[in-house]
Amino acid sequence: MSGFFGVASKEDCVLDVFFGVDYHSHLGTRRGGMAIHGDKGFGRAIHNIENSPFRTKFEKDIEEFSGNIGIGCISDNEAQPLLVKSHLGSFAITTIGRINNVQELQDLCFEKGVTHFLEMSTGEVNPTELVASLINHKDTIVEGLRYVQDVVKGSMSILLMTSEGIYAARDRVGRTPIVIGEKETGFCATFESSAFLNLGYHHYRDLGPGEIVFITPQRIEVKQKPLEKMKICSFLWVYYGYPTSTYEGVNVECMRNRCGELLANRDDVEVDSVAGVPDSGIAHAVGYANASGVPFARPFIKYTPTWPRSFMPTSQKQRSMIAKMKLIPVQEKIKDKRLLLIDDSIVRGTQLGETTEFLYESGAKEVHVRPACPPIIFGCKYLNFSRSKSEMDLITRRVIRKLEGDDVSDEVLAEYADPDSDRYKKMCSEICQRSNFTSLRYHRIDDMVKAIGLDKCQLCTYCFDGVEDDEGKDDEGKE
Repeated sequence: MSGFFGVASKEDCVLDVFFGVDYHSHLGTRRGGMAIHGDKGFGRAIHNIENSPFRTKFEKDIEEFSGNIGIGCISDNEAQPLLVKSHLGSFAITTIGRINNVQELQDLCFEKGVTHFLEMSTGEVNPTELVASLINHKDTIVEGLRYVQDVVKGSMSILLMTSEGIYAARDRVGRTPIVIGEKETGFCATFESSAFLNLGYHHYRDLGPGEIVFITPQRIEVKQKPLEKMKICSFLWVYYGYPTSTYEGVNVECMRNRCGELLANRDDVEVDSVAGVPDSGIAHAVGYANASGVPFARPFIKYTPTWPRSFMPTSQKQRSMIAKMKLIPVQEKIKDKRLLLIDDSIVRGTQLGETTEFLYESGAKEVHVRPACPPIIFGCKYLNFSRSKSEMDLITRRVIRKLEGDDVSDEVLAEYADPDSDRYKKMCSEICQRSNFTSLRYHRIDDMVKAIGLDKCQLCTYCFDGVEDDEGKDDEGKE
């Protein structure tokens, strides 16, 4: 994933941008960047943050930066923000999203006269550079932003900074959020709403799907009104959103508590305690404990000083090792106990299986597993929240292949996504057996939607049910 933060202020904004971006560190582990505009023009810094946190890498830069307009980002992929000089003037740009038709758009740019793109170390084109090139096809920045929304297949939200202010353009169907904060000295635009709370901003409003605004220190100008259709990612609340953030009026921590409550309401298992896999599983477990009366416990503690995240390395073997190394057991809470364990999700199944084995080795009598979202059966084609390269990385698809063979129709996959079907029950039974859980019960998709509190038609649930949408291509702006 990625996260961004931008500020247009009547005063120097460097520290606001610095801390605002830092509050997005849970969304990326590879690159961090800041771009500031002041009396000396544009200044920018980009650093590798794989082995050192954002704050450490940028402490020296903020002493040299000065200016009242700035943007920054945390990214798991490309280096950004980029500085661009074009017929539209000079600007800095940072993006969040996924482009599925990169080759098609590259060819389109070449047809329009672009002679080259700089390759990243992976041999691929920087998606943010590609977006900047598409914007430059048009006569104005606003036309260019609309053009990007139309031609990108996948998702794309953008902050684009000029010497006068910041253009914020939310993805056409709002798969990711852009939240506006306000204080006396100006405005900010952010992915995580909680990123501005300690900086003195208060919530001004969320941008609507496809909405484009221009933010200056004095005002916000709407350049494109919100579109009708929204498909915000439901996994945002379940897993990768920060607990203190609120999207579309729904707080992440509160939603996770409701998830746990609804899991408990459908459960009748007898256990001694309920625990959440830290960190994202904890709020779900608290909700379950409150609703069921089963005591909440912490049978293992995450050692955060040196292992803040489990998926930092690109190697699955390294990630699994770190996931094991960072959890330290409290054997008095484990030995001879019947434990109920809630994790945000099961993707590959590797880490949770190893965590279960670790609990058995520490003396657990039973380990019952309750994922806080439905089975992930389809790889996301809209966002980069998972590093899975193939749907066969998903434990569900490996089990389905064993049960059905290689050629599985969409109709059969739909049955596996239906929690009331026999195929669904067989899949869950196989996953339970493979992972050595005492029992396994996933969160139902209807309960997950209920926990979020938005209409299902406003949510993207593709990874759970495979239901695609038309990405709002026929939408018209609201009047």
